[in-house]
Amino acid sequence: MISNNLFHFLSELKQNNHKEWFYEHKPVYQILRTQFEQLIAQTILDIAQFDNSVKTIEPKQCIFRINRDIRFSKDKSPYKTNFGGFIAPGGRNSGYAGYYIHLEPNNCFLGGGIYMPPPGRLKAVRTEIFENTEEFKKIIHHKNFKKHFNGIIQGQMLKTAPKGFPKDFNDIDLLKYKHYTVIRKMSEELVTSDKFANEIREGFRALYPFNHFINQGINYQLSLGN
Repeated sequence: MISNNLFHFLSELKQNNHKEWFYEHKPVYQILRTQFEQLIAQTILDIAQFDNSVKTIEPKQCIFRINRDIRFSKDKSPYKTNFGGFIAPGGRNSGYAGYYIHLEPNNCFLGGGIYMPPPGRLKAVRTEIFENTEEFKKIIHHKNFKKHFNGIIQGQMLKTAPKGFPKDFNDIDLLKYKHYTVIRKMSEELVTSDKFANEIREGFRALYPFNHFINQGINYQLSLGN
């Protein structure tokens, strides 16, 4: 179970984002990270009940490092001020759609799908939608999906039809996304309650058809050598 200590620590880190403070408070961080690992481990088990593509994944393959990559950033703060875990076939860097948990003061959410895929995988997803449009629309308009994620795809969109697809396609807007993700905001009160585990489980169960559709398209294109 997630405690309020996690949000207190992250709030303090935001105000003291430097190595000296972090090293002084590293024992607290290690305790909180262990709690988050336990949450991810349980979530993997829960997801595996309806999506066996993640059943062999370990928490360490899913959890993002707290250290920021500052090589090309103007912001040189060394640490992230959130805990994040992305559960997907092959782990967080596999390039497949998956399930995301984000914990941050005043910015907690569940999410999923595929974020900023490389051109080949993005084209694979668009092709799957183009060739199976009604199936995709049925997924994103399903009442259970809309209950948890409002049926809204997040992300930037192209202004025109993507290259290789007909401009007069009736559902061309579905192909314009640069990534296919959904999110559901959650309060800290819910995250720290005994209801959180069930919200994760049921939310990700509703997300499964969306992820499965995307990964099915990616795997099909990979099978063709594309």
